[in-house]
Amino acid sequence: MEITELNRLLGNVDIYLLDQILKGRFTKEMKILDAGCGEGRNTVYFIQKGYQIYGIDPNEVAVQYCRFLSKSLNPEFDAHRFQVGRLEKIPFHIEAFDVVICSAVLHFAENVDNFWQMITEINRVLKPGGIFWFRMTTGFGGILEESEDFRNGKFFLPDGSERFLLTQAHVDKLEKMGFRHLENPKSVLVHGQRAMGVFVMEKE
Repeated sequence: MEITELNRLLGNVDIYLLDQILKGRFTKEMKILDAGCGEGRNTVYFIQKGYQIYGIDPNEVAVQYCRFLSKSLNPEFDAHRFQVGRLEKIPFHIEAFDVVICSAVLHFAENVDNFWQMITEINRVLKPGGIFWFRMTTGFGGILEESEDFRNGKFFLPDGSERFLLTQAHVDKLEKMGFRHLENPKSVLVHGQRAMGVFVMEKE
């Protein structure tokens, strides 16, 4: 397959989500929520291949783009699976999804309470046995020590950004909530800048 064909099939998918696709983590029987879908970069493959993909984002323009994108990729796709909504109040019923993916969204939490508010909502809409895949900034790899602590869960990172950092204490609390690791968590360290963690968990 040529590069142009791959680009058409996959779009600008998160490489770590592509890793899970290639491992066969998701099936077409699963209902999948892209929590914070933006303009749909992680939905292109799922739409084209007939997966039950849904998405929410607080940006109405981004959601409208997702709807247009979905119809252009698959005329049979129900574009209203993409809804305006926030992670703090996900507009779907309890245990609606088999999978929740959340790429580079949770680190925009305003504080610790806001972070757990979003996690609680994700937990609410995820079925028992469901998969929670997420990617966000972490404090691992020495980044925590190199960052300025704002004392509310947010830090000023060496790369000049302000982000909520996931720490071991947060991971421990996720486990206490009933999430277990399906793979060992990973943090990719951009030396002297930031660390981005990838987590694949199952709701027990």
